[in-house]
Amino acid sequence: MTPHPRLPLQAVLFDMDGTLVDTERLWWEAVESVAGRALGETDEPDVLGRPVEHTAQWLADATGRPAAGLAAELHREFADRVRTGIVPRPGALDLLDALAAADVPTALVTASPRAVAGLVLDALGPGRFAASVTADDTGRTKPAPDPYLAACRALGVDPAACVAVEDTDTGVASAEAAGCAVLAVPSLAPIAGAPGRTVRDTLVGVTPKELSEMAVPELRVMSWNLWLGGSRITDHRAKQVKTILDARADVVGLQETAGASARELAAALGWYHHTAGENLGIISRYPITARLGDPEVGFYGVAGVRIAVRPGREVDVWTAHLHYTPYGPYEYHFDGLGADELVAHEQVRLGQLREALRWIGDGAVPVVLTGDFNCPSHLDWTAVEWPVTRAAEEAGFHDSYRQAHPDPVVAPGHTWSPVHPVHEDGGGRPEPQDRIDYVLHRGLRVLDSRTWVSGSPAPWPEVADNDWPSDHAAVVTTFAVEP
Repeated sequence: MTPHPRLPLQAVLFDMDGTLVDTERLWWEAVESVAGRALGETDEPDVLGRPVEHTAQWLADATGRPAAGLAAELHREFADRVRTGIVPRPGALDLLDALAAADVPTALVTASPRAVAGLVLDALGPGRFAASVTADDTGRTKPAPDPYLAACRALGVDPAACVAVEDTDTGVASAEAAGCAVLAVPSLAPIAGAPGRTVRDTLVGVTPKELSEMAVPELRVMSWNLWLGGSRITDHRAKQVKTILDARADVVGLQETAGASARELAAALGWYHHTAGENLGIISRYPITARLGDPEVGFYGVAGVRIAVRPGREVDVWTAHLHYTPYGPYEYHFDGLGADELVAHEQVRLGQLREALRWIGDGAVPVVLTGDFNCPSHLDWTAVEWPVTRAAEEAGFHDSYRQAHPDPVVAPGHTWSPVHPVHEDGGGRPEPQDRIDYVLHRGLRVLDSRTWVSGSPAPWPEVADNDWPSDHAAVVTTFAVEP
């Protein structure tokens, strides 16, 4: 069984008692029966999520009775209750069915012995789990990481790309120690939230996609030239905020910020921001842990940040703006220049891109490079070896839009220009439409990429009332931030 190709989630690992089936109550009753008294809140740490041997020793310490005999008695009492009183937890079977339909493997990871787990597995139905790990299978059980590590080895998956579903603090500690993301659904005792941990009241309505995002976060990156900060458009700042929200962007690489746009947009959104020079900025819903590049960069150049998508998972995001002249599509369509001349005229932009690549370097952290490059791609114009995008490719960067849409004829992805159907010189010539804005990456996986324009922008010069506050289309790419 292999994971669904659209889900970066590698596996889901389920605790049994109290998570999949309502056995925590049965276990509680069994311990009360053997203890000969009602249990209370102070007893929870030695009862909930603990293996039989631990609880037996705890009772032995309190009563003076032999631990081995107490363990056997606990086994009998609990097994009798499981045979007659097992009830699946709400939403558990629906979630298992949904994961099976999505080809996401599952494993059972329990601190109960194999004999008890077998009873539950029979009740849930054969074949629901690709692997199972019980108290009999590892030298240490929960809260040690061993059971979850054993399950991941059995499935051949990376713990960091898995979600463990648990109902007790003991189980949560085990899963997190193994490196798994956790969905906690408390059964008898509350569980606090924490980084990398999601707490829900129930499994009802939980989907494979939600679990996937818990294990392998999706990062939605937008590249957007704001067109002189948006100043040509009435109420431009509110329209920019709406655009970013509608695009569901997590981080935006901005060009033509007019100095204040990144700061003001971040304030309106409640996000983090970085401003570099008069033209470049980055805004992010995720914390910025470092600011990269030259803060005094000129109008053209590159600026970057490091963002913490989740503790232990950081991504560098850069924004670049390259010089707008000479503009290759004009030289080709209007002046009739050939491929060699077009390539020769890219030297200024090529030098700017190479300087940007020097700033970015070759670190191990995944990198996204957004930007208005003001030049076409060699992946689109196969007759012209456009050197700027080729240099980025040679530095290990992949074009996210072209990865998602390999055929430039079927999906041209034009970003210049939604408001210039004809050239602005007044001569009536059609404006060359081209893809000059990019979201490039190194070390991530593309889930989706698209150009983004809202509404039907009126053409230049009657643009003030447009809902779309730019002369460029944006590019929005969704990445899986894998371990």
